Amino acid sequence: MPLNIAPGIEIPDDELTFTASRSGGPGGQHVNKTSSKVTLRFDVAHAPSLPGEVRARLLTALGERVGADGTVRVVCQASRSQFANRQTAAARLEALLAAALVPEVPRFATKIPRAEKRRRIESKKRRSGIKRARAIPSDHDD
Repeated sequence: MPLNIAPGIEIPDDELTFTASRSGGPGGQHVNKTSSKVTLRFDVAHAPSLPGEVRARLLTALGERVGADGTVRVVCQASRSQFANRQTAAARLEALLAAALVPEVPRFATKIPRAEKRRRIESKKRRSGIKRARAIPSDHDD
């Protein structure tokens, strides 16, 4: 089943590489015999299913998640079932790539409201009054 990461952009199964290995952690005798941990690799840099601008955007957005060889790696060992871990890893990769394709909304500078500045000054005055009241009275009051 292909991964749909955006409208019109699908990643076919033959571009995904699944490998299974032994999972760590507790599990009794069964854990020593089964390979339930799944590692999913997807070659972002050389994927023929991705248009050029989408590939470039993914490579910049994913940053350090992309290895030196241009692949993204997702590891899943949440379940004792290899099939369930495969499904979870594919869903995680799909969510990761879809989130990376969402354009970042530029932040624009806004003015600090006058009321906010007034509240800040009043709180500073209140605090200085508390500290002034704490001070030891001096003999210069006469």
